[in-house]
Amino acid sequence: MQDILSLLEEPGTTIALVGATDNESKYGHTIFLDLKRKGYRVYAVNPRRDTVQGEKAYSKLADIPELPTIVNFVIPPRFTLHVLKQCLELGLMNVFIQPGAESPEVMEFVQENGFNYLANACIMVESRLMA
Repeated sequence: MQDILSLLEEPGTTIALVGATDNESKYGHTIFLDLKRKGYRVYAVNPRRDTVQGEKAYSKLADIPELPTIVNFVIPPRFTLHVLKQCLELGLMNVFIQPGAESPEVMEFVQENGFNYLANACIMVESRLMA
């Protein structure tokens, strides 16, 4: 399995941002704009929104028209665990767990189920280091 950070360098990498939002006070807003500005194809995943920044938002990962390369989590841990179960069902094994989206249960789940993951790191910082 390819390292998450090296996947960020691959052309054509797509990212599902779970927790994307138009709410400017949330990291889901900042991260969505940052990744788009860097040229990534980003799919907004948020069951409470129809759109994010004028782009279609998907209520769940299974609704995205293509399987993303990386699933990025910027949601509370209790929801992270729920969506990780969706990832497992869909075979989406590359996950990036933002600070605040992790918990001991989340970390146990990704380790027990063989996810390729990076946790407690910010995708904005890590992708900036790629440039």
